[in-house]
Amino acid sequence: MKRLTLFATAMIVVSLALVSCGPQAPEEGSAAPTSPPEPATGEEPQHGGTMVLTYQNDIATLDPAIGYDWDNWGMEKWVFDALLDYDVDMNMVPHIAEMPEVSEDGTVYTFTLRKGVKFHNGREVKADDVAYTITRVIDPETKSPGQSFYFTIKGSEEFANGEADSVEGIEVLDDYTIRFTLTQADASFLNVMALNFSFIVPKEEVEKWGEDFGHHPMGTGPFVFKEWVPGQKLTFVRNENYFRPELPYLDGVEVQIGVTPEVALLRLEKGEVDFLGDGIPPGEFVRLTQDPAWENRIVHAVRVNTTHIALNTQVSPFDDVRVRRAVNMAIDKERIVQLLNGRGKPAVGILPPLMPGYDPNIKGYDYDPEAAKELLAEAGYPDGFSTFIECISVDPEPKLCESIQSDLKEIGIDLEVHTLASSTVINDAGTPGKVPMVWSGGLAWTQDYPHPSDFYGPILGCDSAVEGGWNWAWYCNPELDARELKARGMSDWDASMKEYQEIFQILLDEAVWVPVFHLEDYNAHSDALHGRVRDFIHPVHDIWAENLWKSE
Repeated sequence: MKRLTLFATAMIVVSLALVSCGPQAPEEGSAAPTSPPEPATGEEPQHGGTMVLTYQNDIATLDPAIGYDWDNWGMEKWVFDALLDYDVDMNMVPHIAEMPEVSEDGTVYTFTLRKGVKFHNGREVKADDVAYTITRVIDPETKSPGQSFYFTIKGSEEFANGEADSVEGIEVLDDYTIRFTLTQADASFLNVMALNFSFIVPKEEVEKWGEDFGHHPMGTGPFVFKEWVPGQKLTFVRNENYFRPELPYLDGVEVQIGVTPEVALLRLEKGEVDFLGDGIPPGEFVRLTQDPAWENRIVHAVRVNTTHIALNTQVSPFDDVRVRRAVNMAIDKERIVQLLNGRGKPAVGILPPLMPGYDPNIKGYDYDPEAAKELLAEAGYPDGFSTFIECISVDPEPKLCESIQSDLKEIGIDLEVHTLASSTVINDAGTPGKVPMVWSGGLAWTQDYPHPSDFYGPILGCDSAVEGGWNWAWYCNPELDARELKARGMSDWDASMKEYQEIFQILLDEAVWVPVFHLEDYNAHSDALHGRVRDFIHPVHDIWAENLWKSE
């Protein structure tokens, strides 16, 4: 089945939930949370063994309210759980709660928790923990980049603005029941409740560690965090009390830090590593993909993402839309994809093709350096200008930034490339007025859930144009925010998607990004590591470690 169909199926489940009343069952044919994954081969999964994977850059935090980048997002899922989750086919399923009862108007959600789910410290999860978790994300003192996801909960903005002491729309009914009341119907709310930001955390542990909770994470997930040696490694061990007793198969996971992709591949070939966190090095891609010996050890998936250049609309000269449009016209996207060995599709718009609401007829910018020069001259820069771009230091990103540098030189822009650790790029990009251009390669926006609102609110809406946020274009259009909120609440799916298409055309006309390509992900694993393709590269879980297993 094509992935577009899978994502559409996931949204049908959400849409049905919005207009029905009573507990919702998983989509027919989807795995219930207590069902183990079926093996990809005839072999039965084995318990035991430690998976070793590598990354070049260290992780910034494993606090699910804070961590929001490519690397820590997947690791957080090993330690924590949300009320809901997705199965292998992206159907939404119950997890540590049943599917909620939903009011007929789609504004009231009542969740019943699964009894007996315990934090790693041995305490049972209660509804108070859910209320604390969501309130903590909304609390501005947390500085969570996920805050705006929850602003359709009644009273959330008043609480965030200091006008209330609690969130009116979050009500604990008893130890195992919690109710959320929204200001309007929100087609993405169930998806939001499956996000990492919704991972349930124990208040006592957060208060014990304070801002350092992200280095001492504790949840209910399949793996227990054991150790973090900065710049060297992170270790996780099997949660013997996980509510799904058959999982995980592995005894543990060791994440080795400071290993370049090239060295990681050499160690994989020697049997010292099981999986490449940073993927196959570009220089080795052709050799590995053409070698029959690697045929059953390479996994491939199309990511639902858009790798782009974010243009800071609050920093001169990018506060002039003509300059932003000129940069869009100057980038040779085909050449960048060639530098990736063809592992991507040149992008026209912001939404990726596999995302609901994608418009195949969206009007973008042709590669036209001469027209770009004319626009620059019209904007008052006939001789160009000097600026800089930040990109992460992991290959192939520096090479791709050099290609961008070369393209912009052709239209008179002198671009300086700053290559930095991913955590530094994220911090700088989320600091007001600090960075004029950011290359998102290696950090590219990848779906949190299959709804176009995920490519608006957290990265292009006004609520995310804040310090620590991911709106690296620092774009804020209140009128467009109002249209997006209305589109999210529409009961007519087709009308909603049409409205989103118009919204994303406006964003493209405003040239807030240079959409460059949609990534195709290739990775390699050891002979000893087994699982389905989507256990290695899942659209939401990324590396779905609890489903992977090792043979002798």
